[in-house]
Amino acid sequence: MNAEGKSPRTPRKSISKESVSKATSELNNLLQIISGTSAEIGNLWEGSEGSEQYLNMLRSSIDRAEAVAAQLAEQAGGTDQKVLMHPELTSFLKPTKIREMPRAKSTVLVVDDEQMALVLIKRLLSESGCQVVTAQSGFEALDLFRRQPQAFQLVLLDLTMPFMDGEETFHRLREIRADIPVVLCTGFIRGDRLDRLMKAGIAGFLRKPLAPDEIVDHVRAVLESLKYARLGGALPDGSSIAG
Repeated sequence: MNAEGKSPRTPRKSISKESVSKATSELNNLLQIISGTSAEIGNLWEGSEGSEQYLNMLRSSIDRAEAVAAQLAEQAGGTDQKVLMHPELTSFLKPTKIREMPRAKSTVLVVDDEQMALVLIKRLLSESGCQVVTAQSGFEALDLFRRQPQAFQLVLLDLTMPFMDGEETFHRLREIRADIPVVLCTGFIRGDRLDRLMKAGIAGFLRKPLAPDEIVDHVRAVLESLKYARLGGALPDGSSIAG
């Protein structure tokens, strides 16, 4: 005790921005799974008596949790962008909303270390007309991609993965095939890191959590714009594309 007879306070441990960013990323990953699962449950329960009340409560809770995660991301220096497409691809977009996937079936490689997220995203994109191949690590993604580099039209890539993160995976994919379009999909990323990756040529960015239709719409938009970009003969990083 001190001279006043009071026990000294235990000093608070300072929390690093890195700890906050990791917690934010994990929170957003969990919210992505909860959001996607609730959407699937909503489809199953649609029209059931009393279901809408509980689904609205769940959606409201997800929205509140997203707001908390956004505040944490801001404190840790994360980007405030939710959805972003490379400017050079944006210029190829049609002025009207895209409602269907390109007629030729596109194969998308989805890379995420969270198994439940892979299951949900695969189902969403498959139902929208894509062929989907999944990988649970950067190493697995590279192994799959190296076998058939021309088989994929797009890679949807998580950033925070053990051993080899999304940034390193992106650069290694580009070493195998320089024109492969990659969309980053992650729960947290610092603004300066996102700027660096956009300059390196990623086709787009999605910040988790996203509603299922937002994921599908963005993948549609990127695939559609890439179709037009190919007609012009170039990708965001300036590399040419054959046919």
